[in-house]
Amino acid sequence: MAVVTNTSDNTKFTDEAEIRSCLSSFNIDYERWTPAHPLAEDASAEEVLHAYSKEIDALKSRGGYVTADVIDVNPATPGLEAMLSKFASEHWHDEDEVRFVIAGRGIFHIHGEAGVVAIEVGPGDLIRVPKGTMHWFNLCDDRRIRAIRLFQDVSGWTPHYSDSKVDQGYQPVCLGQSYYQT
Repeated sequence: MAVVTNTSDNTKFTDEAEIRSCLSSFNIDYERWTPAHPLAEDASAEEVLHAYSKEIDALKSRGGYVTADVIDVNPATPGLEAMLSKFASEHWHDEDEVRFVIAGRGIFHIHGEAGVVAIEVGPGDLIRVPKGTMHWFNLCDDRRIRAIRLFQDVSGWTPHYSDSKVDQGYQPVCLGQSYYQT
């Protein structure tokens, strides 16, 4: 389950209904999927896409997405630092950014009119950041994420950087759902 933090007052949301309510004010769609398909940790991208083909097809139909792939990032990923530096600066895209997390954790920061909200995502979290939305992304300490990505254009999306440097005022601290449970 995601952990959402409204950075203006440091309010944390860990309940699914509260998460959806908070994120709706930023026009961010959030769903919680139970990873219902048994997959080996080293399953190929093709096996992952096949296992989730029904869900992917439903998302494609709902959002006008035409293709999907699997991103698999870990500490041994070649060029990891360069890749992460692209994600970590505030940017926007000409199309939606859709991610269904299968493994690992990361944190999306969304910069909207109401301020900045941090969304720590993990396995089972589906997030849609609408086109034109200012955001940035960081991996958590284990530097691992595996996710299904959906695209509205077969060439994928290109980041457009804001140069606002607002992202420099936020630390990518991931604590996880278990940290907040009482």
